[in-house]
Parts: sequence; structure tokens; C-alpha cells
Amino acid sequence: MTSLQQHEAAKSLDEAFHSQLAKMNLGTSPISLALAYADWALHLAASPGRQMLLAQGATALLQQTLKSPWQRVPAGDAKATPVSETDPRFSDSSWSQWPFNTLKERFKVSEVWWNEATQVDGVSTHHHNIVDFFTRQWLDALSPSNWMVTNPEVLQKGRESQGQSWLKGYQSYAEDLAGYHDSHSPIDSGALRPLAYEVGKEVAVTPGKVVFRNHLIELIQYTPTTAKVYPEPLLIVPSCIMKYYILDLSPHNSMVRYLVSQGHTVFMISWRNPDATDRALSMQDYLHMGVMQAMAAVKLRTGAPRIHSIGYCLGGTLLAIVVAALGRTDPKVGPENAVGPEDLPELATVTLLAAQTDFSEPGELGVFIDDDQLQTLREEMARTGYFSGRQMAASFQFLHSRDLIWSRNTRRYLLGQDEVGNDLMSWNADVTRLPEQMHAQSLSSLFLNNALASGHFRVDGVGAVALMDIKAPMLVVGTVRDHVSPWQSVYKLHLLTDTHMTFVLAAGGHNAGIVSEPGHPHRSYQMDSVEKDHGWTPPDEWVAKAKLHEGSWWEAMHTWLHDRSGAKVSPPVIKRASVVGEAPGEYVMVRYAD
Repeated sequence: MTSLQQHEAAKSLDEAFHSQLAKMNLGTSPISLALAYADWALHLAASPGRQMLLAQGATALLQQTLKSPWQRVPAGDAKATPVSETDPRFSDSSWSQWPFNTLKERFKVSEVWWNEATQVDGVSTHHHNIVDFFTRQWLDALSPSNWMVTNPEVLQKGRESQGQSWLKGYQSYAEDLAGYHDSHSPIDSGALRPLAYEVGKEVAVTPGKVVFRNHLIELIQYTPTTAKVYPEPLLIVPSCIMKYYILDLSPHNSMVRYLVSQGHTVFMISWRNPDATDRALSMQDYLHMGVMQAMAAVKLRTGAPRIHSIGYCLGGTLLAIVVAALGRTDPKVGPENAVGPEDLPELATVTLLAAQTDFSEPGELGVFIDDDQLQTLREEMARTGYFSGRQMAASFQFLHSRDLIWSRNTRRYLLGQDEVGNDLMSWNADVTRLPEQMHAQSLSSLFLNNALASGHFRVDGVGAVALMDIKAPMLVVGTVRDHVSPWQSVYKLHLLTDTHMTFVLAAGGHNAGIVSEPGHPHRSYQMDSVEKDHGWTPPDEWVAKAKLHEGSWWEAMHTWLHDRSGAKVSPPVIKRASVVGEAPGEYVMVRYAD
């Protein structure tokens, strides 16, 4: 065996070993976890004062535990009540009865102690976030609400049903386990479990035509429903890490249907769900073949010189990059593309939905992103050619483990409750992949190095782009409970641009806060605007003064677009020669078993 062959064999062995380690650690790098906890442990070991305070807290906790089991933790102790009494895990009245009230209170005190234990000076910010995040995951798993013998609601339901709730829970567990094994077996996508809401029949049903297709995208033009429409068409760039129909769910909560009904000519990008042959698709391809060619197609199909644009999540990041590149005094596009500046429309407005442009504070998603994590991910993608949709879904579930894993398991397996499915849950199960090269580039340049916010992100034929070059007025939407794109991070776009900006802070999370149709109960939002040459208002000051509005922010978005649109005209005709298929198209239908 030659030295080169020996080197390749050794490399293959290392990658196989790393892959097995990552699988045992839920896809995360064990080296990254070990470094984080070593950083924490070493700094704690070098802090005798901190150790003394923690020891005192542990002693007090032990004393409380050894007291009479019916004696509760003093209600006046602020540190003894870390979790609000409205915590849904303990909302049932049976948790107020002995001995379960004692279990609950001891658990809550333990949470506070561990929260204090992770606060050690000198630990790097990233390592602190990792330790804090995974310690909370461990504590959530140990909650007495997750276990049959320590959950009074489960025991009471079992007695009342004469054990039927437990039997039903076991049956549900067996069904889910069988479904898991089926979906992970080496078979084709035809063996996938059907979605609860069928695409094209129950969701993604707004009428329209596919009017453009290349290897990366299909472009859907929706059929007008009003006699007159605004002269500026509206292009929506959804995230490429999800199926586009999050914005076209059921008819009652479809943003697309709502915008069409208000007189907008709506176009939507549907991204290709890639396979191993697409591994070389890059960030530049997503910018050129995706956003730019879609813009050119909208101009060609309608003849409109100006368009509105909306980008969601990573789609909003891609849109912001393109708009910044085209905002330069000498806009260019890559010479390998057929799209030139003269083919592209002017941007009348830019709307970004839960889209980050500054990744210095990416929220809890940042715990999965560092050099060791990326090395583990690159080795896995080198084997497959893509980042699997199932891995992506598992990462997002991990961010919401209390609600999406533990509380769900309690309801389904311990209480024997049927899941009340909805279109959003069905969409969430319709996972997508990302190509190897594009995913590695986006994580490295955007998340790890924050190249876009620092002015170092390069677009072929343009050089480094600056968000300051965006001239169009902007509507930027963040959501209150967003673990993927924290609203404070989204808000930082104020620091990077100098144009009109209306910022909306909507109730809800990354998905449910965006799908916020008129008439949806318990919806509200705050909104305020700044003009060109605006100063800086910190996010905590902004949220303290911005006016609160009840209802759906969609209506405010439509009003904002209306104020920046021309007088209505007859709808553009969808020419038969440009039609390549019916909505929702072919790309959205592609599913994989991984």
C-alpha cells in the first residue's frame, strides 16, 4: 500500500469514527461539548469563592430535601421560584398535592442552582452558551412531569381510565417507533409516511402557474382574484431550508392568498430539494440561479420595471445580499449567468421576515456552530453530498425540546392523548435538504465569520457587498419567541442600513409568528418607523416605546405596501407560452426518506 493510500485509509477511518461519535451525541461534535465543559470546569475550579457560594446553595437544597416531605420551600425566597407557577408542565391542580408539590418545588430549586452553577466568570461566551443550553436540556429531561411515577396527572388519568390511557400511550409509542424504523430504512421515498395535509390538495392550493424553471428553482405566478392590481408585482423568496408553502398553507391562513386578495400580483420561489448530485451547488448559485433569475423572470413575465420583494428566514438573508449587490453604483452579476443589470427590475420595497443579516448573536442555534461542529458536519456531508432534512428538523426540535419533545411525549405516551394535527405540523414534517457546498459556505461565512454584517461577503462580479447600499425602503419583521432568528438580532439591521425602515415585532415564534392571519386569536404586534439618517435606538428602548397593536401584522404589511405602490391597473396576463406547469409545481413534491 502506498503512502497516499495509507493516508486515505487513515482519513476514512477517522471520518467513520467521528461520524459514530456524532451520532451518539445527537449530531453534535463531542469535542466541542468536551471543550465547553472543560472550559467551565477549569474556571470553576479556579474560583474558590464561587465554589463556596454554590456549596452553600447545595447545602441549603439538601437541607430542604431532608426536611419533612410535606414542608414546602418558603414562598418568599425569590431564588426558590425560578419557574413561574404558570409553567405548563405543572399547571394541573394535582401538582399542588403532596408528595408531588414537594417534587415540583425541589426540581424548581435545583433548576435555579444549576443555572447559578453555569454562571462562571472567564468562560468564553460560546462555551458558556453551550454549557447553559445542554444543562437546561438535561434538566428538562429530568423534570418530574416526564415520568409516570412522579406525574400525578398521569397516575390520576390511569386510575380514571382503568389503565386505558397507559395502554393507548404504549400503542402510540409502538406506532411511532415502527414509523421511525421505517423512515430510517434504506428504501426509496415511496415508503415515506404520508403527510397529514396533502400538498396541492389541502395545503399549497392557491391557484397559479409555474412560469419559470431552472435546475434550482421553480417560479410560481399566482392567479389574480381582483379586477385591478398594483402595478408592482411582489416576489417572495422563502427559506431554502423549508418548503415554500409555509406561506401558502390552508386557504384561511395562506399569506399568498391574502396578498392576492388585496390586489397584489404574487410570485413565489419554490426551491429544489437537492440530492447527492447537487452537492456542488453553492451560495453563489442560490444568489444567481435563485434570487436574481427569479427577479429577471418576474420583470420579463409582467413587463414591470419595479417590484416589491419579501424574503423569509434564510431567504430573506439571500434577498438582502442580492439587493445590497444591486444597490452599488456599478451593479454587476457573474459573467457565467445570463442575467445582466438591464434584465433586473428596480426594487420598490424590501420586506424581511425573521431574517438575520448580523449573525454575531444568532441565539441558541449558535451552540451548534463552531469550528469543531463544522468539521463534523463537513465530514458527514462529504459522505452524503447534502445536509439531511431530518438532521435539520432534529436540530430545530432540540431548540424547542421542552415543548416539541418532552411535553409531547408526556401527552402522547403517558396521558394517552391523541395529537391534534394541523397544517403547520404537517408542513414541519415535510423536511428539505441543503447541498453540501452551499450549507458549508453559509455556516462558515455567515454564522461563523459574520461576513455579511462586516462587509466581507463577496458576490461574483461585484466583490464585497455592504448592506448600507440598500436604497429601497424596508419592512423588517421579528417575532417575540424566535429561537432561530432572535428579534434583537434581526433588529440589528438598523445599524447596517441607512434607509427608511419600519420594524414590526410580532407575537409568536419563528413560524407561528409569521403565519398570523387576520382573525387569528391572541395575535398582536408592535411597530415603529425611522427614516434615512436615523440614529440608533437600542432594542430594549424600542420595545418600551413602540405602539402595541392588536390583531394581525399582515394588515399593517399590506397598508405599508399600498403606500409605496402605484395606482392599480389591469392584471398582467399569464401567457400560455410561459407556463411550464401548474402550481404548486414539481420541486415541492420531492421528499426523501432520510
